[in-house]
Amino acid sequence: MSDLRDLYQEVILDHGRQPRNFRVIEGASGEADGYNPLCGDKVHVYVKVEGDVVTDVSFTGDGCAISKASASLMTQALKGRTTAEAERLFESFHALVTGQGDSAEAAAGKLDVFAGVAEFPARVKCASLSWHTLRAALAGRDAVTTE
Repeated sequence: MSDLRDLYQEVILDHGRQPRNFRVIEGASGEADGYNPLCGDKVHVYVKVEGDVVTDVSFTGDGCAISKASASLMTQALKGRTTAEAERLFESFHALVTGQGDSAEAAAGKLDVFAGVAEFPARVKCASLSWHTLRAALAGRDAVTTE
């Protein structure tokens, strides 16, 4: 179990240091800001949806390794999915990091590296901030997300 935790920590640190899809999407169909007042994490999520498919998703911002890694892995997991699939993955990821309900879809992919976050309630917001911000971007909400 210790080896698995070490691997998960390595993945989070890698994505935290070298986040994937850390860029602005010009002509995004939706974008939103997220802010975690508890630790100062800030994220801006860009999403491009064509038809009902997320064709591109990216983020900018500054935050802890968990926050950046979560946003990075989120962008990789969502490209090519429908908005309905994105919503289901959000629900599954949220269940995973809060230790509630069925999180099978999130645990089936690379997102399972965040399973240990449930043990640290103060870090749940770090892991889920970009996901809540994505939902706001998809819904076209202008207010800053602080969930």
